[in-house]
Amino acid sequence: MQAINKNSSKAAWTKAIAQPGEEFPLTPLKILSGHGQIPVGLCGTLYRNGPGRLERGGINVGHWFDGDGAILAVYFNLSGQQGGASAIYRYVETAGYKAETKAGKLLYSNYGMKAPGPFWNQWLRPVKNSANTSVLALQDKLLALWEGGEPHALDLKNLATLGKDDLGGLSDEMSYSAHPKIDAATGEIFNFGITPGRKTILNIYRSDSSGKILQKAKHQLEGIPLVHDFVLAGECLVFFIPPVRLHFKSVLMGSSCFSDALKWEPELGTQILVLDRHSLQIVSRSETQPWFQWHFANGFVDSENNLIVDMACYEDFQTNQFLKEVATGDAHTVAESRLTRVTLNPNTAKVINTERILDRHCEFPIVPPSRVGKESRYTYFSIARQGTDIGRELFNGIARLNHDTNTITEAIFPDNHYPSEPIYVSDRRNPLQAWIITVVYNADEKYGPNGRSEVWIFDAAHLDTQPVCKLELPKVIPPGFHGTWKQED
Repeated sequence: MQAINKNSSKAAWTKAIAQPGEEFPLTPLKILSGHGQIPVGLCGTLYRNGPGRLERGGINVGHWFDGDGAILAVYFNLSGQQGGASAIYRYVETAGYKAETKAGKLLYSNYGMKAPGPFWNQWLRPVKNSANTSVLALQDKLLALWEGGEPHALDLKNLATLGKDDLGGLSDEMSYSAHPKIDAATGEIFNFGITPGRKTILNIYRSDSSGKILQKAKHQLEGIPLVHDFVLAGECLVFFIPPVRLHFKSVLMGSSCFSDALKWEPELGTQILVLDRHSLQIVSRSETQPWFQWHFANGFVDSENNLIVDMACYEDFQTNQFLKEVATGDAHTVAESRLTRVTLNPNTAKVINTERILDRHCEFPIVPPSRVGKESRYTYFSIARQGTDIGRELFNGIARLNHDTNTITEAIFPDNHYPSEPIYVSDRRNPLQAWIITVVYNADEKYGPNGRSEVWIFDAAHLDTQPVCKLELPKVIPPGFHGTWKQED
């Protein structure tokens, strides 16, 4: 079980968000004494995104999702360098970030907060694009993703913000979700965005490997649902629309922020949409029991031509309250997920079977990028270590599920260590070798009152052994959400 900070009743991870993250320039990283070497076949860049600051002018934001996005880039064994690793950390300089930096205070409404000041600010000041959720590394730019609006383009090397990017096809009312799916075989990128309103639209996008949108489709949805992720499964795109609806009138009247206006309505059930990946048209739809999910692990077609979808599944929407509490550093709401497999008939979208495949609290499930949309032997994910008080703690472990043997392998983390979402990386020299990279917040007080952040590299096939390398980052990186890997060409 995770220990609690001796000087506080709060959990140790709260020290990582006690102060805004501090930017740092490109800095060589040192290997922690006695902790291995960087694998020579690890050639490329790790990018991670997350809320870097949760307050401004002494006022806290209303929800973890409201923090300004900040990008960590860790460069490994790049050509033109003398091997090793270096890192840089910079905020995404959105228009809202620059305005609030100049003013020295919060100005805008966001997912979990109303605009400060008189109530008419709710109408006069737009919702801030926080660019804080995920990243998409393209050939010539990095996209900082935030599902409520357009992505922001950044320079791949120095993380300078280049501005909003419409990818050649996004209009002002179109958003671009934080969870695009890439077909490794074709290079195609699939994504979606929600346009809320009296007639809410689900926008579907197909792009080439450069990110340029080549094809779009629109589908009307009932009410204004919260849809965060989807899956690519063979020739299909699959959406599970949970029974969470935005009561938009209270937002328009200025009496509620978006988060508080989202209501759990289990009587609506979970709606399922199956789309053809080529036409982007709906081929079947159905309804099933209510649940909520933020993230899917993967989807594929099995030997009987059924659609298989794996996700981190919650019984209700209490997870939103827990994530709201994270921003305060005082979490107490229990919101427990289970890795769940749903089997669908693609022709009807009807559920054939629902099965818990892991009876442990977990999140951020992934498969190797080459297996996206295909059956994968392994799923990797963040996990709560045995004995963890999940109402108080962030995820404090990572693990791998072997679907062939139904066995779980857990990485070893000491108390008060908090790894980020695992990132799977193929070795450039050896196609049979792969690595798992995670950014770890080490809250041990011997490294100072705020602890420190580290980069750990595991052998993906031997996750339960010691990391092959640990690197020290120059500043504490506040816990974030999602990352990606860009292999050096």
